[in-house]
Amino acid sequence: MEKILTYLRMMRPANVITSVADVLAGAAIAGVFSAEAFSNHIKAIIMLCISTACLYGGGIVFNDVFDADIDKIERPERAIPSGKVSLQQASVLGSILLLSGIIAAAFVSPTSGLLALAIAFFALLYNKIGKHHPFWGPLNMGCCRGLNLLLGVSIIAGALLQWYFLAIVPIIYIFSITMISRGEVHGGSRSNLYIAAVLYCIVTGFLLCFSYLNNKLLLSAIILIPFLWMIFKPLFRAIKNPIGKNVGGAVKAGVISLILMDAAWAATFSTIIAALIIACLLPISILLAKAFAVT
Repeated sequence: MEKILTYLRMMRPANVITSVADVLAGAAIAGVFSAEAFSNHIKAIIMLCISTACLYGGGIVFNDVFDADIDKIERPERAIPSGKVSLQQASVLGSILLLSGIIAAAFVSPTSGLLALAIAFFALLYNKIGKHHPFWGPLNMGCCRGLNLLLGVSIIAGALLQWYFLAIVPIIYIFSITMISRGEVHGGSRSNLYIAAVLYCIVTGFLLCFSYLNNKLLLSAIILIPFLWMIFKPLFRAIKNPIGKNVGGAVKAGVISLILMDAAWAATFSTIIAALIIACLLPISILLAKAFAVT
């Protein structure tokens, strides 16, 4: 049991919930939450949720694998440097998770399988190379989340051709979070935090624009208001005093708040029911974040 809990800690369960929210938001954009479409796509929705959970978990495990040496200094309490899990065991776990994620997506469609393969590739690229670059690293991680949204959209092939460009929104959002996360150990740069604030505003502008075009402005605003409160309150705290603890809090809030952003996508492109289903993942993620690390 202790070994299983250690593996779960490595996979960051609270973060995995946010990846499931991405896929559900993508499925909502594709239109599968309508009454006539949902029953025909329930199996595909489940498979894509399993796929993204495995892909995210596998990517995070490999993050710890590639960071094993530096974690001995900065985070000795983590599973690998503490000796609770060997480097080989972690590598096997990560490989199984990534492969399972690709296979699960391929059961839905070849396109979904290729998107899952791309997510796995970019996750490994980030862990091995991307994280060491101040610009390409955040962009690399943003691509993982953008592709994750499209993984949900791919549940209907025609929808992917229509809405592929929406991936730019999670790319910008995750770019900002990844950029400021570099300061969660030793403290952050105020300039990066201010840039993140601007990027948050751009993301919000995109969401408001699409909700206006779809005549869902009021419904989306109901979800966006708590979303903005969740991301900006800790960000302003970090700007005021950019110590590691405050920066880490801003990163944690940014990651978990993805669920509300995904709920806003659902409110904009689908129904209030779809939005509420995704929003209900938020308290689950918050509870898991209290038991398991987010960053």
